[in-house]
Amino acid sequence: MKVIIAGAGIAGPVAAIALAKTGISVEIIETRDAAEGDEGLFLGLASNGHRVLEGLELDACVRGQPHIRTPQIAFFGARGNRLGNVTSGYCDSDVPITLMRRSLHEALSAEAERRGISIRRGHTVTDYQQGTSGVNVRCSDGQVLRADLLIGADGIRSNVRAAMPGQRLQPDYTGLLNLGGVVPHSGLRSTEGEMRMVWGSRAFFGYAVREDGEAWWFANIGAAKEPSKNELKSAQGDWGTQLTALFDDDLPLITDLIRNTPEIHAYPIHDLPHVPRWQDGRVLLIGDAAHATSPSSGQGASLALEDAAFLAVCLRDITDPVAALARFETERRPRAERIVAEGRRRGAYKAPRTRLQMHLRDTLMPIVFRVFVTDRSLSWIYDYQVPEHAA
Repeated sequence: MKVIIAGAGIAGPVAAIALAKTGISVEIIETRDAAEGDEGLFLGLASNGHRVLEGLELDACVRGQPHIRTPQIAFFGARGNRLGNVTSGYCDSDVPITLMRRSLHEALSAEAERRGISIRRGHTVTDYQQGTSGVNVRCSDGQVLRADLLIGADGIRSNVRAAMPGQRLQPDYTGLLNLGGVVPHSGLRSTEGEMRMVWGSRAFFGYAVREDGEAWWFANIGAAKEPSKNELKSAQGDWGTQLTALFDDDLPLITDLIRNTPEIHAYPIHDLPHVPRWQDGRVLLIGDAAHATSPSSGQGASLALEDAAFLAVCLRDITDPVAALARFETERRPRAERIVAEGRRRGAYKAPRTRLQMHLRDTLMPIVFRVFVTDRSLSWIYDYQVPEHAA
């Protein structure tokens, strides 16, 4: 069997590696000329994602990248008062980590190529036509490739999804902007073992500090209207001023980090609450192409890894490839859409519109963490294991 995968982000290379282990021939088509991905800056890999890496013997290459151990997520009020803690799950080999998105992309792509998987860079899958025994995949250079299956792992603005009949939906803007940066010498002590989140009086802030003092931070601010790319670009030099004004009444280290950041990146946050169809015969969507979730869920990368592993299970266990893809969607859709909804719900708490809302949030959150948001209540996310069989 020959499978073409569109996209070499997270889901694509891992799906290729998992499929190759079952004896399936795989080729990846990737738009970018080199492994990259600074959008979002850094991301967390929770325990459910790490289990996939361990099962495919990928944990060593990922943990070889610069990272911060973040098994705990700590929440603070605007003045620095600790409101509560949750864990991001447990796994056998080590604790969950946070690393740069670019580092993860590079590690996974390099490992896929090391294992003999071809990545054709500088090309985009633009369309497809399928018959009873295969699918013809058209690329941006006009070349048509023949395969048994096409897997769309090409992100939230997937070309493969757009090529599906009746599937012209656009990502939903969540009403939040994600901004962030890196401070090489922050002067702060390491937060090793903890990702720290601060509910500010007007916006949300998160940060972690490596052993050498390098700080990674992000901020989520409310913006009712989604800014265009040109508006984001023109505001590039003003983000520091805007953010320091938003956090001026909050924990002082926040404004210190913002002022000492050489370059601040800004992106609107989108998600895909419901993609009507993930499958079109011999074509399937996985990862962000099928169920992009807000970073507020902390699960985008881990969900993509789960998808990659279970796709290989389905194609290994079910003889009919079309039935295998259908089984994939049946199993994965409920969990993925529940997590997307959870990410949207969490994001709603990040940008209170009134001081009363902020006061109620900070008053109630310690109770919420003691009673409702606990390791047990979050176990459905972090303790999940990809089924070993597709029966």
